[in-house]
Amino acid sequence: MQWLSLAGMLLGFGAIWVGHVLEGGTANGLLNLPAAIIVLGGSFAAVIIQTPMAVFRSAMIRTFWLFFPPRHSRETLLENLCEWASAARRTGFIGLESLAAVERSLLARKGLSLLADGQPPHAIRSALELDMYQLEDAGLQAAHVYDSLGGYAPTIGIIGAVLGLMQALTLLEKPDEIGTGIATAFIATVYGLAFANLVCLPLGQRIKHLVREEYLYNELTIEGLVAIAEGEHPLSLRYRYENLRRGE
Repeated sequence: MQWLSLAGMLLGFGAIWVGHVLEGGTANGLLNLPAAIIVLGGSFAAVIIQTPMAVFRSAMIRTFWLFFPPRHSRETLLENLCEWASAARRTGFIGLESLAAVERSLLARKGLSLLADGQPPHAIRSALELDMYQLEDAGLQAAHVYDSLGGYAPTIGIIGAVLGLMQALTLLEKPDEIGTGIATAFIATVYGLAFANLVCLPLGQRIKHLVREEYLYNELTIEGLVAIAEGEHPLSLRYRYENLRRGE
């Protein structure tokens, strides 16, 4: 499913290119390196100015979510919760310490460690919810970086178009070349609009969707760990989970 996002981008750029050719443009008429440098360089520069470097770096890392989104299997989570609940009933909470050492999810690992330390349910919930909110905030800040790119790119494209028109005006002594110069100038505007609406804004929304999925998954993880801390039976835990799924 993750490749559908890339396919959507390619379809969008392909539609622009095919439409350009059908209207009488040349196949390479939309290729302009200076316009690409102005739009991409200017847009990223504006975002770097307003964004803390840690947030910007996090946003760039999350670009890979387009191809390799984080996987959150609720079925696997349920099986893990039931296994942890059974282990807690057999060996006590101290037996969860070994399970925490091999758990890949940082949130679940911390929750199991808190259980093994004998922390009460309310303390476990408070600690894990704080981590959950921080993860959500980091994801939303990363999405905001792409929203900002989508806001700046069209304006930077207009700047590129103005620069191109300035160059076209130097061709007044060559009337046959003015039309070509003006057409080339507006390529920067096309780049800005396409980059914003086919890359930045969709990617920002995609990240927000994945952040929301991660939040719901972490919320279920916390509810399950708190239920284990309260001594809930594995079968009761499974029943509660199935009710939550039916309510979605």
